[in-house]
Amino acid sequence: MEWSPWTCGLIYQFWVHTETIGKMPRWFEFVFDTPSHHRVHHASDAEYLDRNYGGIFILWDRMFGTFRAETFRPTYGLTKNIESTSVFTLQYYEFGALWRDLRSSRRMRDWAGYTFGPPGWRPGDRWVSKKAKMRDQASRVASSS
Repeated sequence: MEWSPWTCGLIYQFWVHTETIGKMPRWFEFVFDTPSHHRVHHASDAEYLDRNYGGIFILWDRMFGTFRAETFRPTYGLTKNIESTSVFTLQYYEFGALWRDLRSSRRMRDWAGYTFGPPGWRPGDRWVSKKAKMRDQASRVASSS
């Protein structure tokens, strides 16, 4: 077997996909992606959406403002369930949804919004994604209680 950066990345990704490991030492959590950070990445909770993209280093998420520490046990899954168990459908569903959205675009601005806008963008959203709206709503609910 030939070792490459790709191989190291795949091996690293193997261990972050566990619930057995809780928190790592603080210095390690600051620099590297850990199981705790990666659980947030796979969560469908509004507070955790679009967070912790780093594969090995979490520093990138800290730099770009997408970092979120795990504060409660995440709910795993999609925000909108796909009614299929087909691996092909699950893997390529979003490409089909994007294609349908692009075909239904009446204006060039809508086409650009679907292509370059944030996840969940819809015409009239003014570049604010549904996920961002869900996060805002969740933070308002949390602050009012």
